[in-house]
Amino acid sequence: MKFEIICDGAADLDEEYTQKEHITVVPFYVTFDGETYLRERIDLSIDEFYEKMITHEDCFPKTSMPSVQDYIDAFIPFARKKLPVLCICLTKKFSGSMQAAMNAKMAIEEEYEDAEIYVLDSELATDLEGLFVQEAVRLRNMEVGLNEAIMHLEEIKSTGHIFFTTNDLKYLEHGGRIGKAASIAGSMLHIKPILHFYDGELQPAEICRGRKKSLQKVIEKFISYVKEKNIDLKEYLLATGIGAEVPEYKWFQDMLRERLNEEEMEIGSWQKMQIGSTIGVHTGPYPVGLGILKKCKVS
Repeated sequence: MKFEIICDGAADLDEEYTQKEHITVVPFYVTFDGETYLRERIDLSIDEFYEKMITHEDCFPKTSMPSVQDYIDAFIPFARKKLPVLCICLTKKFSGSMQAAMNAKMAIEEEYEDAEIYVLDSELATDLEGLFVQEAVRLRNMEVGLNEAIMHLEEIKSTGHIFFTTNDLKYLEHGGRIGKAASIAGSMLHIKPILHFYDGELQPAEICRGRKKSLQKVIEKFISYVKEKNIDLKEYLLATGIGAEVPEYKWFQDMLRERLNEEEMEIGSWQKMQIGSTIGVHTGPYPVGLGILKKCKVS
């Protein structure tokens, strides 16, 4: 039996794709004043989110996870129809979204004895979680059963890795990632952070002077990682991520393509994904980077 797929909004999948593939998205909430909470991509588009950050430079929005009731509302239609559900959540190291989904699952199972809901910690974030959901969709569309799909997905969680940079240190300072003195000095010297996401966590930043140099450094870090791990990119999905639209993104794409060609690293294509608020509140409006995730091997 085919299973249904639910994910939280941290997967940063666009509406066209989720509608086409019949994915139920449980959104995160965004607040700019600590009082009014807006549902991401429903009450507030990602472009509007970044535009507000750009036009209000002292604005530091926060996100709030979906509630237990939000997940209950997502689960109920499938429980009533006795359809199995795979619910994929943002890494629990970042958020309580998975715990809210687990609590909702228990509530549903008390009322619907035949409910079959599996809540899966993706151990990933933003475009990697999005790629992970896309692999779940591919397995479902191949008519792989729920239990087998979970087994395949568990095998690829640890392969996700993101390399990215952003243009402003003040959001990292506000989130406690760096100190105030380092933020001020870094801004004066045009220093940009190079960050990594892997093992379910945002890792400590390196630094680079200048925006283009930082983008180039992201690519070189990625190329070195692929070589060091002896990765065959034909076995991986790749996505480039961006927050607010910036002209240097095209340069970044062209440089990445050029370096892949130079190294004779084959990859069919990659997706452009817009980084949402769950990461954007920490990076500010100008993150640019790339992520890879291994494809599931299905016999």
